[in-house]
Amino acid sequence: VFHDAAAAPELRAVCLEGHGAHFSFGASVPEHLPDRVAGMLRRFDDLITALLDSSVVVMAAVRGQCLGGGLELAALCHRIVASRDAKFGQPEIVLGGLAPGASIILADRIGRRRAEDLCLSGRTIGADDAFRMGLVDEVTDGDAMAAALAYAREHLVPRSASSLRLAVTAARMGLSARL
Repeated sequence: VFHDAAAAPELRAVCLEGHGAHFSFGASVPEHLPDRVAGMLRRFDDLITALLDSSVVVMAAVRGQCLGGGLELAALCHRIVASRDAKFGQPEIVLGGLAPGASIILADRIGRRRAEDLCLSGRTIGADDAFRMGLVDEVTDGDAMAAALAYAREHLVPRSASSLRLAVTAARMGLSARL
């Protein structure tokens, strides 16, 4: 999707949503086993690199669970619209792991103190708490995708696609190197 987005100069935004009732549970425990973890991490790194290289505005429409790598992906988005039932967390620490991407991405988005709270505690928060801490930009009682698309129609579609991409590139300067 992001390779296609990079090659579509008139595209103003991409909006991600999960398939089914949840945005993402992140990687499963079996995906972290020694014989699978390197491939899973490489694919995730390729996804993040493609997202950043596309220079397109990316939004996330979150419903249900948004955990682990799913939260890292959503936090890289320029706008997160969450349904009221959405839950956010970085549970890696509970399983004896860490979330290196989240340590950078969340600190940029919500500040170091709040990022450390989520990454060190492994706790899960609801959409309203995520909104209060600045993780989520909008909480809706309706469909998160419909709300995200309404935002795009009002605020992004009328803008120059090339100017949006330049603004994305400028705002994200240095992020790829830090990740």
